[in-house]
Amino acid sequence: MPEGPELHLASLFVNRMCGGVVFTGPVQKSEVSKNPEVSFSCPAYTIIATSRGKEVRLTLTPQKSDSAQGRCRRGKTGQVNQVQTMDIVLRFGMSGFFRFTTEAELPKHSHLRFYTNEKPCRVLSFVDTRRFGSWQPNGTWQLNRGPCIMFEYLSYRENVLSHLSDRAFDRPICEVLLNQKYFNGIGNYLRAEILFRLNIPPFVKARTVLEGLQTHLSDEDRKSVVKVEVKEEVTNREISDRAAVKEDESETPDLLRLCHTVPLEVIKLGGKGYDPENMDYTDFKSWLQCYCVEGMKSVRDHNGRTMWFKGDPGPMAPKDAKTKMIVKKEDDHDYKGGKKVKKARSESTMKPKYIKETEVPQRRAGRRK
Repeated sequence: MPEGPELHLASLFVNRMCGGVVFTGPVQKSEVSKNPEVSFSCPAYTIIATSRGKEVRLTLTPQKSDSAQGRCRRGKTGQVNQVQTMDIVLRFGMSGFFRFTTEAELPKHSHLRFYTNEKPCRVLSFVDTRRFGSWQPNGTWQLNRGPCIMFEYLSYRENVLSHLSDRAFDRPICEVLLNQKYFNGIGNYLRAEILFRLNIPPFVKARTVLEGLQTHLSDEDRKSVVKVEVKEEVTNREISDRAAVKEDESETPDLLRLCHTVPLEVIKLGGKGYDPENMDYTDFKSWLQCYCVEGMKSVRDHNGRTMWFKGDPGPMAPKDAKTKMIVKKEDDHDYKGGKKVKKARSESTMKPKYIKETEVPQRRAGRRK
């Protein structure tokens, strides 16, 4: 579930909570995690986070001190080496997030832990209930991932439009939007929201949708592009101000621009967006226009991922797929109206219950009795 906006918010969280905090000792991994050990141990170090698409990088920087004499112990061999910075690149899977707590309040599913140099000790934890997340010590951004759709807009746009001859674009647009080689940061809920806003059927050929867009932008358009640098000091307010640059223009944005601006809208929600540990999704659900929304349809794409849409799915819809529709239950309250919810809603409520199920018409037609 965590997508580009959530990973960027996670990096902002780390920088906000860990700014000026000194960590110490070894980085600890839980016994149940199958991810690699992080061979880093230092008397004093700091942590800075940076996001890029669906990845977050933690930079551990040793600090000079009289006791450490500018040196740092790494690994289990006991050998003392010169001070070295380590980058740890994390991918959140389906349920990853960070928490900063006291040692006594350590989350149950914290699989990577960084301890502060203070008493009582505090811990920065990477929490991952489903354990689909991963990390890479001494890691770099994955080479098969394209530029970030949020913070490297011009590079991302050019990367897509200069590779339209790639066979990947023979696939339906809804499936290509999940291809991180070209749309690094887009996930399931974002693709539904983006295609819905442009009224694009999800199962039309991606190349057909994209081939009419220009690869190179004019100088005037470049000036109006929302440029959000990947810097730790960028705040949600700054993102909000920059994301408003194009709001007063009458020109309808194209698909590539919406892949850039819609995630920024989620960032503007701040901590009120998707959060695996938060039971209240009121603001996030109010923002959603298509994903898990009443009256919308859903169907499994060719990769088994649920695609939410309205209207006709398009000519490339899976022939065997069943279209489902979500209908509001009688006891449900209107989130957008601000009414109180009768029952406590958990994370599982993001998966709606369907009461209507029909097969895709193309399959039913012509079937022999």
